[in-house]
Amino acid sequence: MDRDETIVDANGMILGRMASIVAKRLLNGEKITIVNAENAVISGRRKSTIEQAKAFLQIGYPKAGPHHPRRPDEIVRRTIRGMLPRKKPKGQQAYKRLRVYIGFPEELRGKETETIPDTGASKLRCPYVRVSDVAKAIGWNPLGD
Repeated sequence: MDRDETIVDANGMILGRMASIVAKRLLNGEKITIVNAENAVISGRRKSTIEQAKAFLQIGYPKAGPHHPRRPDEIVRRTIRGMLPRKKPKGQQAYKRLRVYIGFPEELRGKETETIPDTGASKLRCPYVRVSDVAKAIGWNPLGD
């Protein structure tokens, strides 16, 4: 593991706040691995959040795109990609330094993880929904993965 590589545990973190901080750190040259991506949370009522996700899937064409992620790790990756200048070389290199996993992979067990301050769901005073719940509602099958 490199000295500048960081493992971030997304368990109970607000997705947007975590993604913005991770995007800035990626642009600064850090290698970041996110584990437990399915346990990140999205603020807002469950029903309206899932309805927005389903409506977003209606945009585009199946063969031509845009292609929308349904797996929790891909939803988190796509959220971070939206905060990077991905069409510029700097953004492309930053995106390559990002790894996102569902759960906690065996090869990372025993290594030190970090949580990002001020991104905890305990700060929310509104309802929230987990990324895994949204993913299941839009067609992700955790057993089929």
